[in-house]
Amino acid sequence: MLTGWRYRIAAATGALLLTIGAIFVANVPVSQEFATAYVPLLDRFGTVSQSGIPFFRMLSLTTLAVLVSLVPLYKPRPRRILDTVHISLKRIVAAGLALATVGFFDWSYRVPRTTLLLTFGVLSVVVPVWFVWIRRRPHGAGERVLVVGDDADQIETIVTETSLPLLGYLCPTSASAGAENGVTADATAPTALADGGVEGIERIGGLSRLEDVLVEFDIDTVVLAFHEPDRAEFFGALDACHDHGVAAKVHREYANTVLISQDAVDTLVDVKLEPWDSQDYLFKRVFDVVFAGAALLFLSPAIVLIVLAIKLEGEGPVFFTQTRTYLYGNTFEIRKFRTLKPEPGGEVGTTIEEDRHTPLGQFLRTTHLDELPQLWSILVGEMSVVGPRPAQTEIEDEFENEADGWRQRWFVKPGLTGLAQIKEATSKDPARKLQYDLQYIRNQSFLYDVKILCRQLWKVFEDVVGLVCGE
Repeated sequence: MLTGWRYRIAAATGALLLTIGAIFVANVPVSQEFATAYVPLLDRFGTVSQSGIPFFRMLSLTTLAVLVSLVPLYKPRPRRILDTVHISLKRIVAAGLALATVGFFDWSYRVPRTTLLLTFGVLSVVVPVWFVWIRRRPHGAGERVLVVGDDADQIETIVTETSLPLLGYLCPTSASAGAENGVTADATAPTALADGGVEGIERIGGLSRLEDVLVEFDIDTVVLAFHEPDRAEFFGALDACHDHGVAAKVHREYANTVLISQDAVDTLVDVKLEPWDSQDYLFKRVFDVVFAGAALLFLSPAIVLIVLAIKLEGEGPVFFTQTRTYLYGNTFEIRKFRTLKPEPGGEVGTTIEEDRHTPLGQFLRTTHLDELPQLWSILVGEMSVVGPRPAQTEIEDEFENEADGWRQRWFVKPGLTGLAQIKEATSKDPARKLQYDLQYIRNQSFLYDVKILCRQLWKVFEDVVGLVCGE
């Protein structure tokens, strides 16, 4: 795999040549005649024969727009294939829209619309392929494995009991060496366990260097060796691996903490950072955007009326905001329409006390209309339509104590609804809720999501009918 300036030069040069090639392909009479004859509506844009100075003006303008738009992809940063494709397509579309917009001004040169559409149609295929290809590992290149953690004993066990090609390890300057005593690591000479290092493997740096080392050394796999699977460092490392498309392994002692294959029995087990296939993620994201966008548009009059009604009720703010957990232990702010009177101190709170009920709030909860603001969280990518419901961060420790493996829910986006919701498994029984959440994660598919959503909509309909009929 190319790294450093060689990667930057190769990435930019490839983008330049692909753009020039796409322009030539799109501009030849055969391509334009074929496109206008067989592609619906394209014949309405017309074609213009390009030659001489006009052609080179078009070539220069288009090439500049594409090269500038692709600048973020020139950095040699490990990415998942799906992320690379997504970013490439987004940048190509942005360059095409910029050229189309500039063409409307008199002072600019207008690229013929047929040529523009054909050029960017070709680029939308070849550019993602190019950036995925140059990030590939050369044939025969060995695996590069990094150990990350704060438990010196565990790091030593990994070194002595596995045959992985370990490049080195990252650990803090003060590392744990067992349950009873600690070992202070010397950052300059970590060559022996007595000195805080691990014999036979080099200490590359502290935990704060993780993302830099993943890029600099082009790491394939990270093995976690933490004394405790905490939210900040343990799951922070998993989050970094996920962002950079790097595989992760953990000792089987922590198998219940992370999402792994059910048949994993080795000393080190693979963490399923991506529980589903790329096409599942693609279909799921498209479905999320279409559903949330359409629902927000269709329900916008109802949303305006609800806002006005809450304002007229005059009992407090329009929205109730709460911190929830999502991917890899990160948190986000979830919003609902407020359905309770504020407590004496001004806080809305979560306890549904009888004297804090409002008629409007009761109606919103029964009809589930209080959940509508979460459609925006789905649209921006913090949530999905279907998935495990995000738990309240401040009381999540209680759920973890009652349900072994609760954190396995952190490996997928939380949902507006989910299998646990339609099975009426609530946080009052975390173990049962976790069982359904994991069942969903293992069996997720586009059709499964649609089935769960339809059942949830039917439950909402039944609740509304019950409210109307006074049941």
